[in-house]
Amino acid sequence: MSILREEIFVSPVGSLDMLSRAEVGKLKDAGLGGMHETFRSCALAVLNCGGDMDDARAIYEAYQDFEVDLLQQERGIRLRLRNAPASAFVDGKLILGIRDHLFSVLRDVVYVSTEFDGRVGLDTPGGITEAVFHILRNARVMRPRVGPNLVVCWGGHAIGRAEYDYSKVVGYEFGLRGLDVCTGCGPGAMKGPMKGAAVGHAKQRIGDGRYVGISEPGIIAAEAPNPIVNELVIMPDIEKRLEGFIRLGHGFVIFPGGVGTAEELLYILGVLLNPENDGIPFPLVLTGPESSRAYFAQLDAFVRGSLGDSVAGRYRIIIDDPQRVAVEMVEDLGRVRRYRRETADAFYFNWRLGVDPLFQAPFSGSHEEMASLSLRKDLPVHMLAANLRRAFSGIVAGNVKDAGIRAIEAHGPFEIRGDKEVMRPLDELLRAFISQARMRLPGVEYTPCYRVVD
Repeated sequence: MSILREEIFVSPVGSLDMLSRAEVGKLKDAGLGGMHETFRSCALAVLNCGGDMDDARAIYEAYQDFEVDLLQQERGIRLRLRNAPASAFVDGKLILGIRDHLFSVLRDVVYVSTEFDGRVGLDTPGGITEAVFHILRNARVMRPRVGPNLVVCWGGHAIGRAEYDYSKVVGYEFGLRGLDVCTGCGPGAMKGPMKGAAVGHAKQRIGDGRYVGISEPGIIAAEAPNPIVNELVIMPDIEKRLEGFIRLGHGFVIFPGGVGTAEELLYILGVLLNPENDGIPFPLVLTGPESSRAYFAQLDAFVRGSLGDSVAGRYRIIIDDPQRVAVEMVEDLGRVRRYRRETADAFYFNWRLGVDPLFQAPFSGSHEEMASLSLRKDLPVHMLAANLRRAFSGIVAGNVKDAGIRAIEAHGPFEIRGDKEVMRPLDELLRAFISQARMRLPGVEYTPCYRVVD
């Protein structure tokens, strides 16, 4: 770790040249209602791109002297950076891609704070979906005159080399077929598909390939945007981040991962269990190299054991065949295109997909919330999926988010309670994640932040 001690001044290029006095005031305000701390932490995460830590608290403490100030001038705004990570600079100049990400953070933090804080209607399903739409539109990541070609790739940041290389090959096959890639923007299985797609696009002389990264303030420090991301969006929380993925993406691929990947799978399965979504084409493929076969067998067993065998019909598992993944995805996207044309739905935003309020309500993952989760076998299957998703979300917070780590240190591990029929497959899956070193980056010793109680 090295720190650039000198002051650096950075100006935006082509966007965000002007902010109002009120917006600047909120960005400078570190108190209640101010945006400063959120912007500072997200800015530090972006500048720390390529770092070797996935512990948000450790990152913030390592760079506790870092500061970012907003300077408003007659000709526009500038940022003054002090004590920033040296890796973000070359010969004293900020790397251009990182500069773009920095101002994407500023754009989204300002927009959410000024447009949505305290706004009436954000407590309704339709209002939340509208907010997701407006944030994505403001970030200019929706393409109104482009057919369905954006594949969302989910997977772990802490994966082995074979799994990472496989994700690159899948991305390469996507790139050769003109498909763009959207991920959680971090390392591992989020970086691999983008890197492979970039090579595939280059071979096909596609100069405007898209590598969209969607993050949120609580997770961005642990999963800083990888260098391939060329369109970055910071959503206000994990629930809006997940809804942003399913509204923006056209096809979905899940690579091996840990609790965050399991959370994403449960979210998407829970949404698809909504009867409103019957008949909507929604490509979902789970894939990895031959060495990951046992991983997917256990993940599949967990889904079947907790939610029922019928839920497994919502996805396909393809092992060690990147070309097949790409070919089948192209075919599936053809069905998505036809369906949206027949129903007059937009290509750029999946309006018809119904998202139950259970999947939209923010979940902080406190000890009280984790202990009170209802994980009973007799629950409606979509409610059980929603609560299991929250359980995994809480574990993610305890593993890598600053607030979650501090809560565990203060009050001990989370307690997760439920029926034996649910707890048994959950416990087996979590134990497998630990034994396979999927909870943290390789080489980092893991202490569970939870206890499973039946």
